[in-house]
Amino acid sequence: MHTDSHKVRMLWLCGVLHAFTHLYHVALIPLYLPIQRDLRLGSVDQATLLQTVLMLAYFVPSYWLGVLADRWDRRQLLAWGLAINGLGFVGLAWAPNHAIALTSVIVAGFGGCCYHPAATALVARLYPVGTGRALGLVGIGAGVGFFVSPIYVGWRAEAAGWRAPLLELGLAGMLVAALFYWLTDPETGSRPAPGRKLTPMFPGRTLWLWFIAASLLFSLRDFAGSSVGTLSSLFMQRAHGFSLQHTGLTLSAIFLAAVISNPLFGGLSDRGRMRWTGFVLGAAALGIALFPRVAPQWFVPTLAWYGFFFMASYPMVEAALMESVPDATRGRIYGFFITVGGLGGNFSHWVAGRHVEALGPAASTAASYQVPYAALAGLVLLSLMGLPCLRALRSREAGAAAARSPSTRIAP
Repeated sequence: MHTDSHKVRMLWLCGVLHAFTHLYHVALIPLYLPIQRDLRLGSVDQATLLQTVLMLAYFVPSYWLGVLADRWDRRQLLAWGLAINGLGFVGLAWAPNHAIALTSVIVAGFGGCCYHPAATALVARLYPVGTGRALGLVGIGAGVGFFVSPIYVGWRAEAAGWRAPLLELGLAGMLVAALFYWLTDPETGSRPAPGRKLTPMFPGRTLWLWFIAASLLFSLRDFAGSSVGTLSSLFMQRAHGFSLQHTGLTLSAIFLAAVISNPLFGGLSDRGRMRWTGFVLGAAALGIALFPRVAPQWFVPTLAWYGFFFMASYPMVEAALMESVPDATRGRIYGFFITVGGLGGNFSHWVAGRHVEALGPAASTAASYQVPYAALAGLVLLSLMGLPCLRALRSREAGAAAARSPSTRIAP
């Protein structure tokens, strides 16, 4: 039985780790052009490839990290993951060439991969009631990390070169990982005995089909969201002549508002998960479509609108998924979910770089970006089809659980 003080401490410390996890996710986005120049890369898509590889290394092992999260102390997994993530960024800061840079981001991505399967399952276990609000509070960390990273990276890179902020952030992550381990208690609760098989993720093929469909559809949301960051960085620098610092400051507007919207909509969604998720994604799609059509003085409020709604969708969808399945399978199910979403979604950085490269001289014209932004807004709207899949998964899993044990109840 967890005490209230333990639950609250773990919730907020998970939020701190969440901040570092996503801080690393966007640290490279303002730096594509100086990385290209310093490493003497032939085209900008080789620089954006670093971001794609980072995120692929973050998503590809997620299922197997989910297996560990269902077998091992999730607290240890969280601490080791952040330490490895930070170590990868230290290596990237010292990378002399593209090959070492790619190796470093693979290490960083693998470390970051430990966070979500372990933390999401852990928080859902600690807060079986009010799961959306709890995950929304943890989501404040993501908003802080996303907000601080482009500002800090752009400012430090302008003053000391692109390597300095990556080194400093990497070392900070390793220190915070040690502090997290020291300040938290070992996780209590049942784990399968060594040699015993884990509980099957789903009891039947139909549940698997609904789950995979939801995963694929929400990967369209992830593709669009990742694309907006990279495409906007290149759009502002190529079409509007923004400096690195100005680009970082403007991009941070996406994430500042999420500090408010994540707990706000996470709590509201506890009273209507599907309705509120549909609302925030629809509003986010509008912001994406408008962004390349507004004057530069409107970039910050437009990106803030988009981020306020878009980022709030994550704790809501996570809560819907976690409430649909038992604790014994949550690590693997969430790991599988973000593996599918990540593989589909995070080729976006490389795709965005290739698209801008293919524009040639037209990349300096704002109108050239209207069609790709409209396409990204359409993908967000299409991802809403994942909501009925989650609803079907929830109702069928509840029926399967009731058939297995009449006393089993899945939260509505």
